[in-house]
Amino acid sequence: MNYDSHSLSLSRQIQIPRIKIVAVEPISSLLLVAGSGLYPGLVIREARAAGVPRISVIAFENETDPAVAAAADQVDWMKVGQLGKFLAAAKKCGAAHAIMAGQLAPKNLFDLRPDFKALLALAKLKRRNAETLFGSVAEEMAAVGVTLLPATTFLESHLATNGLIAGPKLKARQLEDLQFGFETAKECSRLDIGQTVVVKNGTVLAVEAFEGTNECLKRGGAIGRGKAAMAKVSKPGQDMRFDVPVIGGQTLKVCQEAGIRLIAVESGRTLLLDKPALTEQAQSLGITLYGLSL
Repeated sequence: MNYDSHSLSLSRQIQIPRIKIVAVEPISSLLLVAGSGLYPGLVIREARAAGVPRISVIAFENETDPAVAAAADQVDWMKVGQLGKFLAAAKKCGAAHAIMAGQLAPKNLFDLRPDFKALLALAKLKRRNAETLFGSVAEEMAAVGVTLLPATTFLESHLATNGLIAGPKLKARQLEDLQFGFETAKECSRLDIGQTVVVKNGTVLAVEAFEGTNECLKRGGAIGRGKAAMAKVSKPGQDMRFDVPVIGGQTLKVCQEAGIRLIAVESGRTLLLDKPALTEQAQSLGITLYGLSL
């Protein structure tokens, strides 16, 4: 599950197993674990287009958009931390596959009031952060017969591609800055610091940490005075079931306000929400979206 860029993770000391992607038979019933933002609604739209006839939603108070719940065939509302109720709902809905989509505010994730089932799960964790918490939830879901799919399932057409995606063409110096930002962001993500950086003329202006992507962009943009660039990447071993790099309309709005006109994203691993609307927005704002890969 994506959190505002969120993203809080652990890759240094815990080896995260790579997920083997296998062909999935046509899904007749899907469970969507819905956080905030546009992401869950996009999953419902694309899953319906792919022919999924029944979609159940687990929604969270003060997080999930009621419109997402209204688009589902079944919905169960709960608070973050009610793992027992969560697993009961997952089992009751009858779906064998699930997708986690949307953001959960870090304050809600770490200030949760766990029920007894959640306390038992938390007691097994040596470290508690978004990645280990969601990983534990995935294991609990598997125990009740629900397999958590990659969060990009049904959304392949919305993934970033290599090269120019939208906006003005790059000058050589601008491309150099984006490549520098991309390489720096990959190293920061490897060190488990953050997945977004802001750069200008080969100098790092801001690095994302616990405060999230938007605050990083505001800080870096203020220092760059209208001529900064940002790069957003995945981290080594990133678990794409619940932790996908995302660029949405709000990100573009923050970049515009911060004076950031160049954005590098990791192709094939960054979700653009939703891609047609986002590219149109980038064009209108004069912001360049550019896909890079290692």
